[in-house]
Amino acid sequence: MDTDHLTDIWSRVFGTQPAPSLWLVIVTAVLALGAVVPHTAWRLARNAITIAHEGGHGLIALLTGRRLDGIRLHSDTSGLTVSRGKPTGLGMVLTAAAGYIAPSLLGLAGAALLAAGHITALLWGATALLLALLVMIRNAYGVLTVVLTGAAFVLVSWLTTADVQAAFAYAVVWFLLLGGVRPPFELMGKRHRGGAVDSDPDQLARLTHVPAALWLGLFHVVTLCSLIGGGRWLLGL
Repeated sequence: MDTDHLTDIWSRVFGTQPAPSLWLVIVTAVLALGAVVPHTAWRLARNAITIAHEGGHGLIALLTGRRLDGIRLHSDTSGLTVSRGKPTGLGMVLTAAAGYIAPSLLGLAGAALLAAGHITALLWGATALLLALLVMIRNAYGVLTVVLTGAAFVLVSWLTTADVQAAFAYAVVWFLLLGGVRPPFELMGKRHRGGAVDSDPDQLARLTHVPAALWLGLFHVVTLCSLIGGGRWLLGL
């Protein structure tokens, strides 16, 4: 591969692209909302949020020095991340806390990239993260889900026009920001009905002696603030 070709690839990935028109940004927000609010659409779309949720657990486990044994994604949109290490301490707390806020924080980071004009970098970065996650998946449904999601990013990145790439990137980021808000509310509803007795907030309560309700409240704060901040960036406000 010659130097000029490498330079062209570098420029394509890390260069900036013009921001799409405001109407496209608004349309992609509406489309993302349509995938989050209706129950039928959410049952399918929630798989993508689960990928981000479990990926957040896995990434923080590795960053805090824990050994990541594997990740499983299930057809009911639940997931499980298994790591080894000290059963208490800051690393375990951060790992347990990462899941529910991961989709929103990924959306916030994506909004920052898009606001800076790095549309292609976002698409390629997301593909790289999905490939890294794929290595740790330990069940067939999880592999299928991650492969299909990654394939969508690859196809859009290589085979579509700049306008289509921009629309896809904005839709994905809006979906992460909006979709990240719903799971904490769902968990709150399950807890009120006496379910979800071993959820992430319950595990955090055992680890920190801070009530699970406060951890759930923190998840609400992070996801809602991410939506507000990321939304302002995407809309250019």
